[in-house]
Amino acid sequence: MIVKSLFWFALGIAGGFVAAHLVNKDPRGQELLAQLDSRIGEFTDHMSDAYHQQETRLSEIIDDAKGVAASAVDRASEAIGDAAASAKTAATSTD
Repeated sequence: MIVKSLFWFALGIAGGFVAAHLVNKDPRGQELLAQLDSRIGEFTDHMSDAYHQQETRLSEIIDDAKGVAASAVDRASEAIGDAAASAKTAATSTD
């Protein structure tokens, strides 16, 4: 089953190359292929721009999350220090 699928896949690729070669021989075909290439280039440019925009957004979200986490750690550290100082004061006042 897999061999049959691979055969048809390879045949499709070979047929595509032959068709592209025949189309490229005709001036109208060359124009068509140039337009196709231009559209593919535009598509890849749009995809690249969208990827970079998303990457920037995610980077900003991660930076915000790091800031919030650092703030939470600082507050927790201060609370622990305050609790330790209060416990020490309470322990020394009961002696």
